[in-house]
Amino acid sequence: MPISTGASTHSWHPVMSADTTEPRYWWNWRFCLCAIWVLASMIAASILIWKYEGHDGERSQREAENQRSPVGTLYADEAWRPCLKQLHPAWLLAFRVLAFSLLSALLAIYVVVDGRGVFYYYTQWTFTLVTLYFGLGSLLSVYGCYQYVNKVGGAKVNHTRLDHEQGECIAHTDVGNSNARSMKKCSVSQEEHSDREIAGFWGYLFQIIYQTNAGAVMLTDCVFWLVLFPFLTMKKYDLNFFLVGMHSVNAVFLLVDTFLNQLRFPWFRISYFLLWTSIYVIFQWIVHACVPVWWPYPFLDLSSNHAPLWYLLLAVLHAPCYAIFSFVIKLKHFLLSRWFPQSYQCLK
Repeated sequence: MPISTGASTHSWHPVMSADTTEPRYWWNWRFCLCAIWVLASMIAASILIWKYEGHDGERSQREAENQRSPVGTLYADEAWRPCLKQLHPAWLLAFRVLAFSLLSALLAIYVVVDGRGVFYYYTQWTFTLVTLYFGLGSLLSVYGCYQYVNKVGGAKVNHTRLDHEQGECIAHTDVGNSNARSMKKCSVSQEEHSDREIAGFWGYLFQIIYQTNAGAVMLTDCVFWLVLFPFLTMKKYDLNFFLVGMHSVNAVFLLVDTFLNQLRFPWFRISYFLLWTSIYVIFQWIVHACVPVWWPYPFLDLSSNHAPLWYLLLAVLHAPCYAIFSFVIKLKHFLLSRWFPQSYQCLK
């Protein structure tokens, strides 16, 4: 959400309200309260991660002990398979390569035009993370297409056998006097499901980046268009192509990928979103403690008596921003499961 581009006659940026390198700027009740909000968010996020992610060995043990997959489980093929059975993984690969190419080009041009200082802003951090998401997603999709091509024959045989057994399961259930046989044959599909390969490090990293981006993109774009944009309009600030692109293109590509992929969206991974923002805030504190420079976002300025309220509001905003994307996921499930009931294969 940069609010300064330099030479434009209509450009605007905040004025430094105090010397941020002086000790008195930091040793006061305002900073203490803000630090409490940030540290509390990081501690809460760490507890959620420890509780639901755990160690790889602990997660494997839980999967072995429980027939039902634990919250947050990711299967390897969910990183590269589209959510519709009839859609070839190559289509998702093509889209991710296109998105990665365009986002990389836009980011590179922006850096060339405005310099490395663009990474001073949370928007560019998030935009870079979205770009990395599509880069890693492209690599996983390449691997997935290779797997798909080599195993498509066996997969067709398995699907045919599974459909036949599921049909027998339904037929026996309808009869009503052979429940035991019905349950036995229905368990075949569950066994097939449990035999799927659990994702490795790169798969889980991909999922984590995806859910971090989900919240961060909503936060940056909503804050910019709903809060900063009206203010900059009153200041007659000249919006350029890069500024608009940075606050729209990433969201569009991420939403399209969401409607194509079959990645899950467990709520506990809001913890990574909280950690992502907290790391950025701590980065800003370190920079301002060492260099007297204006704040990229006025609400981060610790010289105001309202700073603790702003920081608390920023922390609370993570929940609705994350909820917006969660609603998009639910809308996807609702629409695609009704439009393509035989093809849709996402797990809610």
